[in-house]
Amino acid sequence: MVKILKNIRPYGGELTDVTVKDGRILSLAKTDAEGEDCGSAYLFPGLIEIHSHGCMGDDTMDGTDAVRRMLVYQFEHGITTYYPTTMTAPIERIAEIVNQPLCSVEGGANHLGYHMEGPFFCERYKGGQNGDFLSDPDLDGFSKLQNVSLISVAPELRGAMEFIRDCKSTVCIGHTAANFAIADAAFKAGALCITHTCNAMPPFHHRDSSVIGAGIMNDAYAQVIGDGMHISEPMVIALYRIFGRRRMILISDSMSATGLCDGEYELGGQRAIVKGGLARLENGTICGSTTNLFDCVRRVISFGIPPLDAFAMASETPAALLGLNKGRLEVGYDADFILTDENYSLLRTMILK
Repeated sequence: MVKILKNIRPYGGELTDVTVKDGRILSLAKTDAEGEDCGSAYLFPGLIEIHSHGCMGDDTMDGTDAVRRMLVYQFEHGITTYYPTTMTAPIERIAEIVNQPLCSVEGGANHLGYHMEGPFFCERYKGGQNGDFLSDPDLDGFSKLQNVSLISVAPELRGAMEFIRDCKSTVCIGHTAANFAIADAAFKAGALCITHTCNAMPPFHHRDSSVIGAGIMNDAYAQVIGDGMHISEPMVIALYRIFGRRRMILISDSMSATGLCDGEYELGGQRAIVKGGLARLENGTICGSTTNLFDCVRRVISFGIPPLDAFAMASETPAALLGLNKGRLEVGYDADFILTDENYSLLRTMILK
């Protein structure tokens, strides 16, 4: 099936038409054929969210019905591909979530897999994770799980290096006390990405640069929460200048309060209190954001990151990490789109088939 978007500006550039056939971009050029007039809107690839726990009162750990509702919310906010993210829990509980068939929802984002965040974390940097269920990596237990596209691991744990070497999912390093040497070994063993860079890990110290330094030296990808609360504006800019648009991945790390007002919520079986849009556990630990990925993109643009780079770090770059045929406005790529106005306000989300 052929669909044509007319009078549209890919990446905010020159006015043209985009022809889509069978869900993939066929051409980006003017055509005499009839199509949908887009009124000079800007066109970007749909956003790809690889780290988000929930929204609108729902959480990944609530199960399939909750995930379906989350996919609709994400689509309505510019996210065309979504990896719901689990919390630290017994493997058997995580299996109940991820071993269900992936969801396909009318008017919802693509659901291509899960990000498994925990339980293979260290106690010291568990952050908002539930410490009662932390454990060492267990490849046998993990091998019984399905649909896990990404998994975050602390590499200093017993058996972690073997797990990283043999794991078939994309491994991210996070919630870890690892020094540079351990983190460096983890990346050399096959880890590809840093989980919410700067959060839940030792600081980027000038003598032992720990996980961040190892990520730099190994050309790793770096997830960065773009809500402006987890990481300060200067640090966001610093990470952008270090990792660049091809290695820095914007994430929201959103939790169930996203899209709702301040109040009390639950995260990983723990009470979370949201005040002024900032979610904390009762002990004061920041525990996820209340901002969706599209708003994170706009937030970092307000910090001074060029818009094309900001959008790329939420589409092209996560697609590259996961080997997806998405995230680019080029012939042959999937027709997952967002339309914005000249101020980068969202007008429409589209997944053309």
